[in-house]
Amino acid sequence: MSEPSAAPTEPYELSLSGQLRMMTAAFWASPVKRQLVVLAVALLVIIIATTYATYRLNEWNGPFYDALERRDMAGFLTQLGVFGVIAFCLTLLNVIQTWLNQITALKMREGLARDLVNVWLTPGRALKLASAGSIANNPDQRLHEDTRILAENTTALAIGLVNSTILLGSFIGVLWSISTDFGFNIAGHHLVIPGYMLWATILYALTGSVLSNVVGSRLARLNADRYAREADMRSALVRANENMKPITLARGEPNELARVQEAIGGVLGMLRKLAWALTNLTWVSSGFGWLALVAPIIIASPMYFSGELTFGGLMMAVGAFNQVNTALRWYVQNFSVIADWRATLARVSFFRNALLMTDTPAKEGSVIAYEHGGADQGITLEGLEVYGEPDKGADGHGIRLKENGFSVTAGERVMVNGDPGTDRHLFFQALSGIWPWGKGKIALPQADRMIMMPQEGYLPTATLREVMTYPSGISGVSDEALKAALVDVGLDRYVERLDRQERWDRVLDKEEEASLQVANAVLRKPGWLVMDDILEGLEPEVREQLIAVLAGLDGTTLIYVGRSEEFAAKFKPKVFHVAPLHPNGNTEAAGTTREGNSDGAGPDGGATDGERQ
Repeated sequence: MSEPSAAPTEPYELSLSGQLRMMTAAFWASPVKRQLVVLAVALLVIIIATTYATYRLNEWNGPFYDALERRDMAGFLTQLGVFGVIAFCLTLLNVIQTWLNQITALKMREGLARDLVNVWLTPGRALKLASAGSIANNPDQRLHEDTRILAENTTALAIGLVNSTILLGSFIGVLWSISTDFGFNIAGHHLVIPGYMLWATILYALTGSVLSNVVGSRLARLNADRYAREADMRSALVRANENMKPITLARGEPNELARVQEAIGGVLGMLRKLAWALTNLTWVSSGFGWLALVAPIIIASPMYFSGELTFGGLMMAVGAFNQVNTALRWYVQNFSVIADWRATLARVSFFRNALLMTDTPAKEGSVIAYEHGGADQGITLEGLEVYGEPDKGADGHGIRLKENGFSVTAGERVMVNGDPGTDRHLFFQALSGIWPWGKGKIALPQADRMIMMPQEGYLPTATLREVMTYPSGISGVSDEALKAALVDVGLDRYVERLDRQERWDRVLDKEEEASLQVANAVLRKPGWLVMDDILEGLEPEVREQLIAVLAGLDGTTLIYVGRSEEFAAKFKPKVFHVAPLHPNGNTEAAGTTREGNSDGAGPDGGATDGERQ
């Protein structure tokens, strides 16, 4: 992660102004915008009221300390009563502001989190992001922790900045009026410095700000790196926990321990660097903080000793100095928070921008031309090449269709296989539209008539009923239909668990997960079913049972991407082939030669079976 203030080095990185524009636009389109505007107005009113009460408290210093100096008991008691009223009002305003601060941070986080999740889970984006490099690592960190920190820090810093600005505007006049005509006698000359107290306060605060900026310049980058290391550690822990069974069977605990310890070491290393950076910053922030106890008295002392200020006037000057200094030193006091805010702003905005950029994949390389037809549209492929590395195009690894093209009409059975080592999964991803980098043309039926069945499906943490009808549910499906589908695919032992919520990816083994995917297709009755080698690695009896179920899908076009002797023997499909791209991107002469035996599509060459159809 580059320093947030540095010039962008990756396509998705933005300058600070670009980050602010992107997140402001996202906020303006958020459904919580109106609520946040109302809360902001309420906070502004409370801050102005608090500033006024603070101003009155500063004025109270004069008569109170003058009464002390005169030993005036009646005046002293009167001013104590005034103090009680002001203190009560300030306490009430502080309580209201604290509540508004928390609700504003909550709404800010709601807007950020929901916006980022909506952008992330827009169909196709999250998977395409995988080609963007390190920005795709640990999205959960950006969606959860980074949005929380960004929301809380944005709220705190915005409120603090507004509060400091109003305080500054209110108390500048006090310092100016106290020292309007004050002058020094130097070597027999009388030197008048209008607003002496104000200029001294500004110089004091600016010195602290400049020193803080110099000493703490590395904090923004260190915070960004820290969050990245934290995400890596959490990812290592989650991955180990979710794969504990194979790790234990392989006796891999020592190896995983070393990985986790390395991740912990990365976090601790960043925390050590942060500790040193914060320690160095404390020299400035703490030093100026302690000096502020006597600095206003030292600055105002010439006026006091010259008799131009009473003791009460001196305390008013001290109070005004502290308010103006606090406002001007807001940057110093919040430097580490600002650095943290900039780090999380960069991580969230870069992630959001990278997701949005996946909508225009042509910027990263050549893309396949997709066309979605009407209800009667079949599947047509022409001159297809799929690039595994978008930035390298045909010079990187990938696959191509050996045949110049082919078409599939409704009701046909088709198998697409390839030479050993060919990445057939890449072809499946291109056909499904989630990997558009390549060249050629793919024409597809309506998306809602197709099911793309990956080799490893997703099983949500939900009831079995919801899993079987994933993703959108099936209206009107009966329990009898659900149970019949389970029995057909050999999962009859789960028929009484339809309403039990489980982590089904942990309950079911690989064969049962494949069977559940087929049961899902039986219930949804698609017009087109494209399978990514789902029978690979299954027991022979399971493969035969699932093929029998697939054969019963009347009216469904079946396309199997992969190798399966059982599928070829049962359906006698048309067979087409994919092959690796040549390193220089040149393709062999296109043809329609079948290579059934070399591909292992069937016992007598699946291609021959396809040609006999």
